[in-house]
Amino acid sequence: MAIDARDAFDPQLRGWGRYVRELVDALPERPGLEYRIIERARGRGPEVLFEQVELPRLLRREQADLVHAPNCFLPLARPCMGVVTIHDLAFEVFPDDFSKRTGWKYRTFARRAARSAQRVICVSGYTAADVVRRYGVDEARVRIVPNAPSLPIGNEPVPDDGPYLLAVGDLRPKKNLLRLVEAFSALRKEGLPHRLVLAGIDRGPEGDRLRAAADGAPVRLTGYLSDVRLDALMRGADALVHPSLYEGFGLVVVEAMARGVPVVLARATALPETGGEAAEYFDPHDVDDMAAAIRRVVGDRRRHAELARRGRERARRLSWATSAALTVAVYEEML
Repeated sequence: MAIDARDAFDPQLRGWGRYVRELVDALPERPGLEYRIIERARGRGPEVLFEQVELPRLLRREQADLVHAPNCFLPLARPCMGVVTIHDLAFEVFPDDFSKRTGWKYRTFARRAARSAQRVICVSGYTAADVVRRYGVDEARVRIVPNAPSLPIGNEPVPDDGPYLLAVGDLRPKKNLLRLVEAFSALRKEGLPHRLVLAGIDRGPEGDRLRAAADGAPVRLTGYLSDVRLDALMRGADALVHPSLYEGFGLVVVEAMARGVPVVLARATALPETGGEAAEYFDPHDVDDMAAAIRRVVGDRRRHAELARRGRERARRLSWATSAALTVAVYEEML
């Protein structure tokens, strides 16, 4: 069987790249099951040409029985059975967060891939329900396989220039960082001593809007960070705040939990499913509610310690060995 693992070799890994990297590394050996890992596209031209034309030819030459596309782009005309992983449908809900070309590609192929696949893997119950409802996929063909922490925990010194709150993610409107900056600015006026660090890809006008909304409050935008630097920044944070309006899982949530960092989450989409009882929640559209949730965590050391403990326990229940075993069970079910 073949796995399209190209995203795992991107020099700037994002969520789905981490997903396929960890999955491939954890795949268990099974009698009679041989994995063919596709690391890069062959030939030239747009990715869609490889995915929909060259990949089926490769599968035919290799006489593959099954192909797994870990990020929506399953070949629609293929010589074998297909599994597709769908992480979320943010491109349907927040089309303006994507370039025209990228949005078109997702909206064109994800629906068709989900409908043509013999099995659809989703990383949360929320995403599974979204796929069934929006795309009309038979829920009997859908399997839920959760993510697990993937960012290595290192020993790089943490920042020592005072307490800070951390948010991680691209600067896109769906991440809802503008409201977070407004809530943080209000807390600073109340006397909160923390800084706010926004870690992620700093691009376009969204960064300028965030700086303007800070109203003098200490907000730092880091841009993209290496795993080592992101790990250190996360370990040193007083809390992770994740105000996103839409998440299919929220991998950064369990990364923070694995480090004993309390998390303050939007009560939206898959985040309550991921955070469970190990997080403090707020209405992501209500700046005052967001500020109050942050205040409850950083202002109450007992609550802070309790969330740290619960988070570690929750993160320990997730592993890529388990996720890989569940994924291989899907392959074996079909083969």
